[in-house]
Amino acid sequence: MRRLLFYILIFSFSAVNGQQSLAQGDTLVVGIYHNPPFVIQTDDNSFEGLSIELWENIAKSSDLNFRYEQYSDFISILKRLEYREIDLTINPMDVNELRVEKFDMTQPYFISSIGVAIPYLNRSALSVFVSNIFSLAFLKIILLLILVIFVFGFFLWLVERRHNKFQFRPGLLGLFDGLWWSAVTMTTVGYGDKAPKSNLGKSIAIIWMFTAVIIISSFTAGIASTLTISGLQTDINTAEDIRLVKKVSAVGATSGELYLVQEDIPITQSYASPILALRALAKKNNDVLLYDHTVLQYYINRLSLSEKVKLLPFTLREHYQSFMLPKDHPAYDRINVGLMKEIHTNRWEGLQRKYDAMER
Repeated sequence: MRRLLFYILIFSFSAVNGQQSLAQGDTLVVGIYHNPPFVIQTDDNSFEGLSIELWENIAKSSDLNFRYEQYSDFISILKRLEYREIDLTINPMDVNELRVEKFDMTQPYFISSIGVAIPYLNRSALSVFVSNIFSLAFLKIILLLILVIFVFGFFLWLVERRHNKFQFRPGLLGLFDGLWWSAVTMTTVGYGDKAPKSNLGKSIAIIWMFTAVIIISSFTAGIASTLTISGLQTDINTAEDIRLVKKVSAVGATSGELYLVQEDIPITQSYASPILALRALAKKNNDVLLYDHTVLQYYINRLSLSEKVKLLPFTLREHYQSFMLPKDHPAYDRINVGLMKEIHTNRWEGLQRKYDAMER
């Protein structure tokens, strides 16, 4: 809240600087796109939402005429703003250095953050553990481990069967003796009931001892990784845990995608809209989704995905959001001052409570 007030003070200084004035009676073209809970297109093709009601209150108090012009996404709006085909957008736009240089951004009116959503497994910790133990990935590791043990046990038996017939018997029983010696040696149990006597056998044993230390460490790490990755869907507590997830998704050209790129976290799938991303997550096509926390909460409830998708309690990287206009726009002062006045009223607090209740 202190940081938001700081930004408010900074942006309010720009309101006292003289810019071109807006001619009386001019109609502002307001670019918008469907972005709940800020801009919501209703069944009768009208608009409602947090930003819509905020803007209409500002326009009324500042005596501004306007009309809405709808677009498919915020990229289309950015292009129209750049070519000055529209006068402003009231969809919340993240404040960053590049946009401040290129556009006029009002004081921030909303603080958002990146939310993290995962498929909802609805399973106990015990069931997750048991399913991981009997998973295909875990079975592959165990079979590979047995194969390596058998190979070294076979070679030692092949060498020792003529020099040490009592400990490494002929035939199939002898193969079992070699497997037993290899397993005992690798696990450092050291029963001492079987040991090579020939020089070649001892050489193989030395190689196996040092090799086994490396192999057992690698296999232990592999098993732990398999169990961890499989169980991460119920155990993502920090941003670092996301690095261990196999399938990370985001919505294209958003703060969530930018965060993953900056943190060098591979993106498995990028979607055109949060609805498509959430539906894919609900089908378990991905392990985690990063997108605006407020919008994720709204769509999870609106699409009835609360039993299939879980929004985690922590968020990533806060960002401030504002209205945006073309550079040196004549209406900037009136809109900015009107916005500053409006967000200090009880009416704005009531709007936030209203749409916060819609998210739940």
